[in-house]
Amino acid sequence: MASTDSFGARGTLQAGGAEHEIYRLSAVEGSEKLPFSLKVLLENLLRTEDGANVTADHIRALAGWDPSAEPDTEIQFTPARVIMQDFTGVPCVVDLATMREAVTELGGDPARVNPLAPAELVIDHSVIIDVFGTPDAFERNVDFEYGRNKERYQFLRWGQGAFDEFKVVPPGTGIVHQVNIEHLARVVMTRNGQAYPDTLVGTDSHTTMVNGLGVLGWGVGGIEAEAAMLGQPVSMLIPKVVGFKLTGEIPPGATATDVVLTITEMLRRQGVVGKFVEFYGEGVGAVPLANRATIGNMSPEFGSTAAIFPIDDETIRYMKLTGRPAEQLELTEAYAREQGLWHDPSREPVFSETLELDLSTVVPSIAGPKRPQDRIELTDAKSAFRKSIHDYTDDATGEASLTGVDESSDESFPASDAPALSFADDEAAPVVISAADGCDGRPTKPTTVRSETRGEFVLDHGAVVIASITSCTNTSNPSVMLGAALLAKNAVDRGLAVKPWVKTSMAPGSKVVTDYYERAGLWPYLEKLGYHLVGYGCTTCIGNSGPLSDEISAAVNEADLTVVSVLSGNRNFEGRINPDVKMNYLASPPLVIAYALAGTMDFDFDNQPLGTATDGTEVYLRDIWPSAKDVQDTIDSAIDQEMFGSSYADVFAGDERWRSLPTPEGKTFEWDPQSTYVRKPPYFDGMSPDPSPVTDISGARVLALLGDSVTTDHISPAGAIKPGTPAAEYLIENGVEKKDFNSFGSRRGNHEVMIRGTFANIRLRNQLLDAIVDGGVSGGYTRDFTQDGGPQAFIYDAAQNYSAAGTPLVVLGGKEYGSGSSRDWAAKGTALLGVRAVIVESFERIHRSNLIGMGVIPLQFPAGESASSLHLDGTETFDIAGITALNDGSTPRTVAVTATKTDGSTVEFDAVVRIDTPGEADYYRNGGILQYVLRGMLRS
Repeated sequence: MASTDSFGARGTLQAGGAEHEIYRLSAVEGSEKLPFSLKVLLENLLRTEDGANVTADHIRALAGWDPSAEPDTEIQFTPARVIMQDFTGVPCVVDLATMREAVTELGGDPARVNPLAPAELVIDHSVIIDVFGTPDAFERNVDFEYGRNKERYQFLRWGQGAFDEFKVVPPGTGIVHQVNIEHLARVVMTRNGQAYPDTLVGTDSHTTMVNGLGVLGWGVGGIEAEAAMLGQPVSMLIPKVVGFKLTGEIPPGATATDVVLTITEMLRRQGVVGKFVEFYGEGVGAVPLANRATIGNMSPEFGSTAAIFPIDDETIRYMKLTGRPAEQLELTEAYAREQGLWHDPSREPVFSETLELDLSTVVPSIAGPKRPQDRIELTDAKSAFRKSIHDYTDDATGEASLTGVDESSDESFPASDAPALSFADDEAAPVVISAADGCDGRPTKPTTVRSETRGEFVLDHGAVVIASITSCTNTSNPSVMLGAALLAKNAVDRGLAVKPWVKTSMAPGSKVVTDYYERAGLWPYLEKLGYHLVGYGCTTCIGNSGPLSDEISAAVNEADLTVVSVLSGNRNFEGRINPDVKMNYLASPPLVIAYALAGTMDFDFDNQPLGTATDGTEVYLRDIWPSAKDVQDTIDSAIDQEMFGSSYADVFAGDERWRSLPTPEGKTFEWDPQSTYVRKPPYFDGMSPDPSPVTDISGARVLALLGDSVTTDHISPAGAIKPGTPAAEYLIENGVEKKDFNSFGSRRGNHEVMIRGTFANIRLRNQLLDAIVDGGVSGGYTRDFTQDGGPQAFIYDAAQNYSAAGTPLVVLGGKEYGSGSSRDWAAKGTALLGVRAVIVESFERIHRSNLIGMGVIPLQFPAGESASSLHLDGTETFDIAGITALNDGSTPRTVAVTATKTDGSTVEFDAVVRIDTPGEADYYRNGGILQYVLRGMLRS
């Protein structure tokens, strides 16, 4: 739809061999003062102004942005495109497929249901490191991946052919964010004769990696992504913008990872949640694009919505290197200069807050043992570990020498349907690690492990059992990836070997990494240390590290050892990496290999040798650390434009496995009634062409009474599927064995599994149970008042009973309800359980909007009131009157709530209606955003 163009901003720009319509920012007074990121938002509003959801007042509010004011103006941002990874993208495609069927049933053309904005999905979250340390690790891991995920992949392949503007990057290609910056990102979009900034939302928090390319985007939940795909705006507040000034250059010995860990620590301390971070200053031009991407990628870890670099010469250089056409380069520079989006280091925009980092002060660092913002200088790593270990064990101090004999061979466990394991083929060599020398109070519990393939060795607290080069944060960056490979070469040349208890893995961000490793001749050295290619995917960083070997896992659990993972990832939360591993540290790729050589976290790289060279001399980390010149010379000789061109020449085609998948055809999907991965959801069952009038709520029961700071992680299903739960019982009833349960993430396309896991997080406490269970019960339980006395029951089972009885449900909560990650199933599961209203003290903005998108009305207690102050204990029945006012086209400010207690007494209050925009009111009147869009398609 054409903009109403209240400011006369519409014009043309001749560039890249064509004339493009543009909306000039100079038409709006005050635009020149804005930071780069807000200029991008301003152009978005100018181009999408419709007089209703986007008005001239919204544009003036943004142009007149007050840097010091608290955000209070809501705007509607329409991203240019959507990017998804497979875990979170599958439900989006499921919903589109279901919409096609609904359109058909209502007499429409199913082919009309298509993404209205370009949407791309990269399959990168499903590969698990079952096999490692062997030349065939990649092929075998991909085989396992296809075996586990065949149903999902067939469905996505159907979607790739059935939908316009939807493309799938098959497994084994790369990590979504690296594929995005290397190939998918446009920087400046051209569509329907217009040129405008490339913006996006993605169904992964690390979408912000593309901020390094000057592209504004961030991670959202599936509901917002679906809305954007279907042409609907994303609701947001005009944010504060934090300016981060960079000066100086990274010193020798430090890496981009060290920079990003330093920045993460600084911004966490500053407090940037909900804000934009924007980098500026003379030092920006000296920051390579790969380093910018590494910094942008960590935005979720320091809490900002986005962390963006402006467009400049380095942006154009990288676009050229990665094979973007000359016309695109010309248009990008011309458009950025015309719109005042080209970085001018002499001009400092006004920011809400500012910080500054002299890059020359950065030192080698790690972060851990459980949060990415807990940076530790490498020189302090040993002492910091010895301090932290006491939080994980109370074992008595003792003198213990971690000594053993490595008798590893080139044998590996045989391939089977079970996870396979294999190890590096180093020759037998003695292993002596003085990890406990001068214990300084460090708890020890030396445990002997005997392995058929790796000989006998002793494990103790602090043993590094996983050392993984993984994740989008670092594997997009040639300086650290080639730095790691050169360190491996130097280590091998000096006769060093990885310790036998370390699970090693190399999961590059794209095939380009493999290409430049091959061209530089460095793969043999990595493989000699066990760093064979295991897959192109997120792997260890999202918990897909795969199992430890049976004997190591058994030793760790039987002796209750506190062992360690070291990974070049972005997240190291407790329990995330591997169930056997309690402490997790983030490190640069070279340091990952260094710790694999050391074998223990209880190690001082300055003063302890990594081993003995073939000539008998002791070898320290400084002896094998590659120089900055060596790294740069290798980058210059091993990476070129042709490499990117060939890797991405046919990126959507996939390998023979992908192309040979039996795939349904046709405009609508042939649902398999036996599938436990992909099921048709009931969102459109019984839907009419016109929405039914909204109704008040009467006789509702409380499904859950919750406290403050209940996050979407508490509500949304995630992680492993626990035996004995409703989700597990469903799978068993459908013929799935326990070993094949997989995870909630892999089954996000099956609503039957997901609703059974909603509100089931073990850390969720439903205070409704306090009345019958002393101290309350954690996890997915409630009281079922369809039964006499309201006994304890699984939330899912109770919801089913309420549904059968025709009883609507409400959820009561406290402050900051729905904070945390933006998870679609937190809202979808709530709606599918039969919840009609959520009444809390305050909402997190995105979850509030998501509830409306699923037809659930968000209500707030009166100011200063709460469930506790109103003496509500969850045993009441609720009547909510006044919702019907929405049928008149207006949104009531409050609705009347009456809670009737078991003795017949009542509590009455006026709840604030948190439907905040006209668009949200339309969504609610239609029963949800998908129904609203579908009816719009039918009308058009």
